[in-house]
Amino acid sequence: MKIAVDAMGGDFAPREIVLGAILAAERHQTQIVLVGDEPSIKKILDEKKANDLPIEIKHATEVISMDEHPADAVRVKKDASVVVATNLVKSGECDAVISAGSTGAAVAAAIFNLKRIKGIDRPAIATPMPTPKGVTLMLDSGANVDSKPEHLLQSGIMGSLYAEHVLKKKNPGVGLLNIGEEETKGNEQTKEAYALLKGANINFIGNAEGRDVPKGNFDVVVCDGFVGNVVLKFAEGMAKTIFHLIKDAIKEGGLLGKLGAALLTPTLKKLAKRLDVAEYGGAPLLGIDGYVIICHGSSNAKSISSAIRAAKAYVESDVINHIKNALAKDKPLESGI
Repeated sequence: MKIAVDAMGGDFAPREIVLGAILAAERHQTQIVLVGDEPSIKKILDEKKANDLPIEIKHATEVISMDEHPADAVRVKKDASVVVATNLVKSGECDAVISAGSTGAAVAAAIFNLKRIKGIDRPAIATPMPTPKGVTLMLDSGANVDSKPEHLLQSGIMGSLYAEHVLKKKNPGVGLLNIGEEETKGNEQTKEAYALLKGANINFIGNAEGRDVPKGNFDVVVCDGFVGNVVLKFAEGMAKTIFHLIKDAIKEGGLLGKLGAALLTPTLKKLAKRLDVAEYGGAPLLGIDGYVIICHGSSNAKSISSAIRAAKAYVESDVINHIKNALAKDKPLESGI
């Protein structure tokens, strides 16, 4: 298996991206193609004495910045690292692509070059959220800020199949993020989406309230990208705040507080690992006819390594064909889309 990695995308590119690729090549036995400025990439590989690892370099002369209009930049910058990396999947040279750069640019490059799966109008970013029961897959978490009810239906189908085949959840329970449990709650979008999801060939449990996401009461939670991105950023901020509050409480506790912290250190480390986004690395862009992983802009080497591991599992699961087959078999569902 060969994974294309946008080496120039992200707040800490190319260094952290290259270091993550080195880590993944060592741990996951995966061939990696780093796409970007060859001299910069080679300098880091030489520094780390990593030239014997299964890592190739594909030179790209351009980079799409966060402040550029994604679609326009993808059209104009044909030699941008994210565009070149995506085209490696299109040509069959690589099996998946990973980027921590502009999410909009990564989505646009995927739509333009890999196209959507037939029957899917809008791709969705499916983010794994840590819970006491493992993870809850939330989608969309940022690909589309405006979604119609039928787009939420598509997300429910794709999320269910990803949870089943990648996360290994048997008959995953799907919920629609809403302001109440009752079927009559919500705005027009969620009311219409509820009816569509209820009639789909998935294990739709009903509405999920905000507190259900961290509790892990649903395996998959569906919402539009605007709401999903807000929930995701809130969760990230809350996790960091809780740990800061714990540290402050330990300092204020004096000697007894420090002794108690020493006893709790192993437990706190385990908790921190479960809440660390770097453990999950990235999120699949579902609905694209090709394997794409979107990473956080602040991804470090550990995050990139985890994203490469996630990309490998994504490809091996053959989820894209499962989605195609599900849409092809369910004629009423397909016509409803």
